[in-house]
Amino acid sequence: MALKKKPVTGMKDILPEEMVIRDYMIRLIKETYATFGFSSIETPCVEHIENLSSKQGGENEKLIFKILKRGEKLKLAEAKEEADLVDGGLRYDLTVPLSRYYANHANELPAPFKALQMGNVWRADRPQRGRYRQFMQCDIDILGEPTILAEIELITATTTLLGKLDFHNFTIRINDRRILKAMAAYSGFAPESFDTVFIILDKMDKIGLEGVRSELISEGFAEESVNKYLELFAQVTPDAQGVAFCREKLEGFLDAQYADDLMIIMNSVDQIKGADFKLAFDPTLVRGMSYYTGPIFEISMDEYGGSVGGGGRYDEMIGKFTGQSTCACGFSIGFERIVMLLMERGFKVPGSSRKVALLVEKNMPADKMITVLSEAKALRDEGVQTTVAVMKKNKKFQKDQMTAEGYTEFKEYYVDRM
Repeated sequence: MALKKKPVTGMKDILPEEMVIRDYMIRLIKETYATFGFSSIETPCVEHIENLSSKQGGENEKLIFKILKRGEKLKLAEAKEEADLVDGGLRYDLTVPLSRYYANHANELPAPFKALQMGNVWRADRPQRGRYRQFMQCDIDILGEPTILAEIELITATTTLLGKLDFHNFTIRINDRRILKAMAAYSGFAPESFDTVFIILDKMDKIGLEGVRSELISEGFAEESVNKYLELFAQVTPDAQGVAFCREKLEGFLDAQYADDLMIIMNSVDQIKGADFKLAFDPTLVRGMSYYTGPIFEISMDEYGGSVGGGGRYDEMIGKFTGQSTCACGFSIGFERIVMLLMERGFKVPGSSRKVALLVEKNMPADKMITVLSEAKALRDEGVQTTVAVMKKNKKFQKDQMTAEGYTEFKEYYVDRM
């Protein structure tokens, strides 16, 4: 039986044209985030299954690629439940591994610690445009910083990067999980029902206000509470004044300092931003991860039709590893989706190096070939990307192919002309 040549469903092979953009993005990410003081780290792709299944990853915990125990530890005949078979899994994000990493190395790291982490993650998700089962994530996190300086730095660094990639008119949507909870409590929902309410609210951009109303009522919530809840969203404006409205309206349910902090974040970012984007208060923004504890944010781009990044504050996760409270806040960009958008717009890497092709006639004698290879070496020593290739019969087609790869200079060598 012939072996399968296509990649596994939800995963993809990456062709050279895309790799050029990916490599450029990785370089630009590292350079840009380094100017903000972030240090690169790396964590293993395999994590303890207990960490991945700790009820902190929301819906992603249902999408874990689990790993069987190996060797003598794997006792199939004696297994009665999954825990008897599985002890690890492929990471579904970079935040849980980062929390374990920090808990393990906190004494060796500065405080606060600004981390940059890039790497593949895996989710057994349903593949679609811009969504794969294996994909690169790119996170920046600030650990040990309790003030809103962390949120301001993360949003500023991320938007600076997107500006350098020539993205304009995108939107950073921002909210606070504590405002979410206060709005639900004010409306009369019980705390134990908040998760259900938020899951439905998160569909607002797809099913609209009336769709949310219908689903909440069908879940058995009181119509009075539902109406009171949705009236709030109808009154909130998408700016700092909307936050001020929540502070006043939710008095007794929301600590005013949380609203004040969110307004300071918005005003500060707006005044110092170096990229062309909008910052909008969005009280319907939920973010699926249950580990978020404070401000949350998401990047929306019209050309994608959805989110291309997000993050927020997660002050309680690291403490679950150490027993000690540690402030933490992070922002992740959708690396794969941004690469896809760049390719769809025909993005060309700026300042690409000169690319030269030296084409030699077939059966070139060794001494003459050395002359060609020496010339190639001299060009490479100058920093010129140079390839040596044997001429094909259809030389025009060969040059067209190489031109598509970015080669702009060609030099031909024939046996009888050297």
